[in-house]
Amino acid sequence: MTSPSLPRSSVGKTWRTVYGVLWISHQNNFKITKIHSYTDLSSWQEWSTCKLLPQAARGISCAVDISEGIPKQVTVHFCKQCERYLQPPASWVQCALESRELLTLCLKKIKSSMTKVRLIDAGFLWTEPHSKRIKMKLTIQKEVMNGAILQQVFVVEFVIQYQMCDDCHRVEAKDFWKAVVQVRQKTVHKKTFYYLEQLILKHKLHQNALNIKEINDGIDFYYGSKQHAQKMVDFLQCTVPCRSKTSQRLISHDIHSNTYNYKSTYSMEIVPVCKDNVVCLSPRLAQSLGNMGQVCVCVRVTSTIHLIDPNTLQIAEVDGSTYWRYPFNSLCNPRQLEEFIVMDTDIIRNQKLGAGAGMRSNKHTLAEVWVQKTSEMNTSQQYHCRTFLGHLLNIGDLVLGFDFANSNVNDEYLNKMNPHHVPDVVLIKKSYDRSRRAKRRNWKLQEMEREREGMDTDDERQYQDFLEDLEEDEALRKNVNIYRDASKIPVESDTDDDGAPRVSLMEMLEELSLTDATGEEGAEMMTD
Repeated sequence: MTSPSLPRSSVGKTWRTVYGVLWISHQNNFKITKIHSYTDLSSWQEWSTCKLLPQAARGISCAVDISEGIPKQVTVHFCKQCERYLQPPASWVQCALESRELLTLCLKKIKSSMTKVRLIDAGFLWTEPHSKRIKMKLTIQKEVMNGAILQQVFVVEFVIQYQMCDDCHRVEAKDFWKAVVQVRQKTVHKKTFYYLEQLILKHKLHQNALNIKEINDGIDFYYGSKQHAQKMVDFLQCTVPCRSKTSQRLISHDIHSNTYNYKSTYSMEIVPVCKDNVVCLSPRLAQSLGNMGQVCVCVRVTSTIHLIDPNTLQIAEVDGSTYWRYPFNSLCNPRQLEEFIVMDTDIIRNQKLGAGAGMRSNKHTLAEVWVQKTSEMNTSQQYHCRTFLGHLLNIGDLVLGFDFANSNVNDEYLNKMNPHHVPDVVLIKKSYDRSRRAKRRNWKLQEMEREREGMDTDDERQYQDFLEDLEEDEALRKNVNIYRDASKIPVESDTDDDGAPRVSLMEMLEELSLTDATGEEGAEMMTD
């Protein structure tokens, strides 16, 4: 018997004219798509009444629960230290709350129990961030009772349990590492290390380190993977002039799977030259840099060594590879600098350089000065020299310099120089009142958390020297994040203005702090 064509009726507007099939819907969370196949008109009239349709929908929805077998509460493991979730069997992934990554991870937890149903939709329901609960709303479909397709919406609750991942276990052990980067510089002053620390903080390369240990002549970075150590090595080679050596030690070997466990060591040696050092170049290197004088002053150390000739204002840059081919040493350290007072000064203008000369500095001014040691004010002994500080020095100013005339310097290239070409005094930098500068300083720098061993009492003075270098060198400040110190309110007065350089307010950053609406420190995302 062939099925008759269904009449076009608008009873309740809950069905469509489809051959032999009745489509109905209900206002709650259940929808019945296919309910019956009709073979005669009497059956159709019976099912199409307005009273029987809702009753049929309620009957099937109450009789069948298609979400049976799907767990309504699931456990998800979360590591508080690194804020990652466990993705079985052994991988840990970073997921933000209500992100696609977290949705995928939660669905994989219940995927095995949803093989007999069809997933239509999934989404998060809002929960308190510290409740350790994640609620997900799922919509599924399943074919039931003579071909009827039932759709159901239900909620699955994921309970977060804390579990420390393997990487964090190794961090807590503090003695487990796969690779170490040993950074060394054979100098008395640590200016280059202070500058390097700020670059590492700015680029956030310290976050992957298991431990950071400061020792006498350098600093060690311990990593849990060789890739993180290699990333630090690449960063150092692009940031400071240095050379590297690599070694590795076999820890264990599995002959069955042919796997090896190594501990790698990267030795990074930074050139032993710091800012404000006086150096003596080899004749060959000085000639290759534009026939500049052999006695030069290091004005800055970035990815290259920036040198200036105090007699001609010639400038040159020496990279790491050039330095290791033609090495030179510092002739003095900051402790050997003496204080002079300027007795007379004369600006030198329109000086002509010889053939093949290199570039000259436009930020400095060449001048001839007569100076006298502040420790010899009761004598008539004065010194004459040329300096690149002509734009800063006036009569009566104090300046720091190195006294060649009364020093015994043992250097290979300096001993071979003509004594008439060696200056009596090389002036390095203008001297200001340190206590006033520290009192006016309303900014600060961030520091890396690290273990210190064998702290020197001179470290604080060296750190103050580095802060003063930042105030004096604008080009150096561009690579450093400077933060406004809200705890210090500088007092401005006319008597305190001695012309010392300062850091402008536009160059300072606001230090971020997470606070809640009450102004108190906010709680963590998930706490016990």
